[in-house]
Amino acid sequence: MTVSENSFVKAERRGAVMLLVIDRPAARNALNPAVLAKLAEELAAADQDPAIHAVALTGGAKNFSAGADIDTLAGHSPASYLASPTRRAFEAIFRAEKPIVAGVAGFCLGGGCEVALSCDLIIAGDNALFGQPEINLGIIPGAGGTQLWRERTGAGPQVEAALLGHIVDAWTARRIGLVDEVVPAERIVEATVDKALAVASKAPLASRTAKAALRGAGAMNLHAALTHEIGLMAGLLGTEDAQEGTRAFLEKRRPQYQGR
Repeated sequence: MTVSENSFVKAERRGAVMLLVIDRPAARNALNPAVLAKLAEELAAADQDPAIHAVALTGGAKNFSAGADIDTLAGHSPASYLASPTRRAFEAIFRAEKPIVAGVAGFCLGGGCEVALSCDLIIAGDNALFGQPEINLGIIPGAGGTQLWRERTGAGPQVEAALLGHIVDAWTARRIGLVDEVVPAERIVEATVDKALAVASKAPLASRTAKAALRGAGAMNLHAALTHEIGLMAGLLGTEDAQEGTRAFLEKRRPQYQGR
């Protein structure tokens, strides 16, 4: 187990999982440029590290993130915001290639909610609160908050989040499909790592390719997405992992994947 950190993000290896913990408690884990840049940096490093098969991202048992620091928006012109490191970091997090499990407790608002919804699986602590309150500041979400709810919940909750700034508790989030599981808040880190380890136990090339296929659905019509899926599947058939998975099934043993 190795640990690294900057002032606001801790990175720790747990087997084949990279655990990232936002650690800015005095600001309820608000996302300033340093936090976002470090998250993007660690996710890019995980994508390049063959020993890492999945990522667990959390803010601990109290708060995931209360949103982006308001002063990161103050003073921006339209042009400067589009070119800002903050916007680029959000985009880099969304485009990370390896599966990410978010563990959300407490406040998960604004930009924090957008980071969580950029992940592939979301586990909520029973104290979690989700929302896009940007409308109350005279702005709208700018990192996916008008789109990413819809992928999980459908149109109704997305519209209420964007137009009314409604806050959704953990159990409502589970009911509407915004999150995949609810656990006691004090277990959020452990539960997130366990879920990520379960993902990491699968063939790493297949997991990464499955994520690419899943993300393709949001950018293509159904016919194009199905064609994209076929191409990705065909590419996996020549891998050593695919051959090992088939052999292990026939031999009734656990596969030993090598990521090749």
